[in-house]
Amino acid sequence: MIEIWKEAVVESPAFYIGWGGFLIGIVFGYIVYKTNFCTMGSISDILSFGDYRRFRAWLLAGAVSILGVTLIRSFEIADMSQTMYLTPSFAWGANIAGGLLFGFGMVFSGGCISRNLVRAGGGDMRSVVVLIIAGIFGYMTIGGMLGPLRVAIFSPVTMDLAEMGMDTQSLGDVLAFVTGISAGMAANIAVIAVAGALIIYCLMDRDFRSSWLNMAAGVGLGLCVVAGWFLTALAFDDFADVPVQLISLTFVRPTGDTLDYAMRYTALGAPGFGIVTTVGTLLGGFVGALTSGRFNLTTFADKSDSVRNMFGAALMGIGGVLALGCTVGQAMTGLSTLAIGSMLTFVFIVIGGIAGMKTMEAMA
Repeated sequence: MIEIWKEAVVESPAFYIGWGGFLIGIVFGYIVYKTNFCTMGSISDILSFGDYRRFRAWLLAGAVSILGVTLIRSFEIADMSQTMYLTPSFAWGANIAGGLLFGFGMVFSGGCISRNLVRAGGGDMRSVVVLIIAGIFGYMTIGGMLGPLRVAIFSPVTMDLAEMGMDTQSLGDVLAFVTGISAGMAANIAVIAVAGALIIYCLMDRDFRSSWLNMAAGVGLGLCVVAGWFLTALAFDDFADVPVQLISLTFVRPTGDTLDYAMRYTALGAPGFGIVTTVGTLLGGFVGALTSGRFNLTTFADKSDSVRNMFGAALMGIGGVLALGCTVGQAMTGLSTLAIGSMLTFVFIVIGGIAGMKTMEAMA
């Protein structure tokens, strides 16, 4: 059955990636809106109320995505070692700095990129400005004015794990290198240990178990990440002139790509997975707001609100590119591959978020 699906998708990758990715984005945005899922909000809940439910939803999404990717790998639907997250180039310095900048920035801009997409869909004009600025600064960091500085600072703090005999930066490969056990056994141990620990941590809390909205957010968003991997895996073809990238949901660079596509549509052809999922998430937020009767046009409260949001947006754009992802792109999609760089980024996004909260409190 999977072979039949793959044959059909490979024959028309632009069609399936376009409409399939668009649908995944709509579902993702709708779930985020309806469940009030917010990674920045989850950190705020912990610091302000000692409430870990939304944070557990974030972790549950990661666990579900890990299990889904394990199935994709087990059925040989995709060679996950070809993803950008598992490259043997371990940019630990960029993971740390990018995670800190992104986490700090998302506090000042009222949420991460995916949250701002959903808020923009609900009529929040502040989020529109945040997205535009984040996209611009993301592109500036990739190959624009900030690109040479990025390379100069972070190239020296990047490890080439291939020189140590590791094919990827997956936790399984690192475990096999350290212990000497087989790569296959190490990969299975890593999946059981990480996914199992996350699920146990989430479900051991009675308040979380009784919160169906947070449970639904964790499972639903994790499945959206898995769906993205599955779709791009079906479309991936080594022999294609321009192979479809093996990827799933991420929103920093795709936000910049979407702005670029809007300006150069006639020169770029069919939109890629990142663009259609970004637009889909925006539409999903719109549908969620409309069906809830909460669509409302809002804007900045004052000058300080404008400056704060723009500052946070710039940091998210820079940090998201440095870290190769955001609270979704690294902390869900990247985490699903068990890349050590993704885990490191996740930790420092949380640390950056806490630092941002404390800074905001001090400024109040």
